[in-house]
Amino acid sequence: MNPATREYIRQKFASYYSHAPVFVPPSLRQREWGFISFDETSKVKMRRHMAFQSREELASYVRVTVPRHMYFSTAYYELPSAPTMSDKVWAGADLIFDLDADHIVQKVSYDTMLSRVKDETLKLIDMLTDELGFSKRNMSLVFSGGRGYHVHIRDLEIREWGSSQRRELVDYVCAIGIDPGFMLSAHEGAGGGWPVRYRDSLREELQRIHDMGEKDGVKYLSSLRGVGKESARSFVEGIDTVIASVNDVSSPASLMKNNALRALIEEDYEPLKHLILSKAALTDEPVTTDIKRLIRAPGSLHGGSGFRVTELASVADLEKFDPLVDAVVDFGGTMVSVECPFSLTMPMLGQVYTIEKGVNRVPDEMAVFLCCRGIGEMYAPDL
Repeated sequence: MNPATREYIRQKFASYYSHAPVFVPPSLRQREWGFISFDETSKVKMRRHMAFQSREELASYVRVTVPRHMYFSTAYYELPSAPTMSDKVWAGADLIFDLDADHIVQKVSYDTMLSRVKDETLKLIDMLTDELGFSKRNMSLVFSGGRGYHVHIRDLEIREWGSSQRRELVDYVCAIGIDPGFMLSAHEGAGGGWPVRYRDSLREELQRIHDMGEKDGVKYLSSLRGVGKESARSFVEGIDTVIASVNDVSSPASLMKNNALRALIEEDYEPLKHLILSKAALTDEPVTTDIKRLIRAPGSLHGGSGFRVTELASVADLEKFDPLVDAVVDFGGTMVSVECPFSLTMPMLGQVYTIEKGVNRVPDEMAVFLCCRGIGEMYAPDL
């Protein structure tokens, strides 16, 4: 990003912060804050270990400094501005789930990526409420402004949970450490749960092998470690019975005796692993287990997109929420020239923009996005 482009974005951010309401989390005085500035010459990447006593103090700081990125701690501290983590005196933390496209989907268009992450977020919320007993009333759902969503759970009963307890939740929603024997023998839990999802995945994989036909099925199975040709042939000949018996929780022992089936349920068997992961909620594991995390502040602008970090009014609003409309800031709509190194198509505010390689005339909202994403530079004649 060249200096002129950086200054253009900084001015747009300054205009926004001059009138936008500043988000204040519960227990403001117990939160640590961190900021990344537009000054790329600074040796300090993030200025943190900061605390504010009031909304007015925080708002004044933001309007004067105009941060490129703005974060607050998921943790509560007795002394949040102390210069070391040990001196802060940890007093609990919200439970956070971070769903980011980096962990879910790659090499797709920005709008497709956002749609895919929304699906994962809906899946996570269903698991948290239907299977783990969390209430939507204690959840706050935030579009990160970039590539995903944050789920904040502020519940006094879990505020003092340590990393190991939070790890168990992550393992559950991400399908980590699944025991095939238990999955095949367990009765359905609340909302069906993982036993149902696991059996569904196994049946899908068995059906795929069935559809190969006998010759190719035997060839495929006998290529797996520990499966001989005769075992493979016997398995394929009786695969209809195996598929039907997957739901019979009284017969896991007999199922597990089969060499071919044991090979299919091995942890390193990728086809079944892929099916299972498609039913998991692919949240960012370190974020949930970190009890001293900084997270983006709702109402702030994301320096990598120019979009507003947007808190939804309720979890129920996610279905109709469109980040390419609802998180786009009105920067005035003035047409400016932006130079891009490649062409792309991008929907925004109900319109589809075709960006060509070279110089394009676009409204401020699109210009800020392109420049923040590092795929556009302000064209000199407009500066």
